[in-house]
Amino acid sequence: MSAQPNELPYKSVRFSETVITELMIPSYSNFGGKIHGGVLLSLMDKVAYVCAAKHSGNYCVTASIDTVDFLQPVEVGELVSLMASVNYVGNTSLVVGIRVVSEDIKTNSVKHTNTSYFTMVAKDEDNNLVQVPGLILENREDVRRFIESRRRKELKQNYRKESDAIIMPNDFEQCKLMLSGERCIVSE
Repeated sequence: MSAQPNELPYKSVRFSETVITELMIPSYSNFGGKIHGGVLLSLMDKVAYVCAAKHSGNYCVTASIDTVDFLQPVEVGELVSLMASVNYVGNTSLVVGIRVVSEDIKTNSVKHTNTSYFTMVAKDEDNNLVQVPGLILENREDVRRFIESRRRKELKQNYRKESDAIIMPNDFEQCKLMLSGERCIVSE
């Protein structure tokens, strides 16, 4: 299925779905035997890149990451699988949804450890933004993910506007009042 002339063809979600599985080794862990969050973030960035690059046919960079909540610890010796799919496409950007699970290969127990959304942008050889193919939504799950990603994008834009409106009052006494009941002490 192709788009209008002068536009890129559309690609299905399935076309670029990516799974990376890696054994968690001792050098990835802290003193307690738990895998560092930074190691998991690096793996998530890698799978997001592969998925986005497959869909776009171009080099992609991470533009933003929407919340990373570590739901369960990952232990040394577990297999971590990162499942990525393109959930949404804009003009030059893609939202890649990532689900991370870890498996204890001795007990065969599987736990969901993370879900996150990476916004990636496609670039050409000259480092200019480039248009990405549209997305073919083949089932209700694809449609749900697309709509939810679009809604998260809208919420993020509203959050930026709200954040820009945060201004510290000029009156320092008013600042102190705003801090009453908080776990801090103003020593000035």
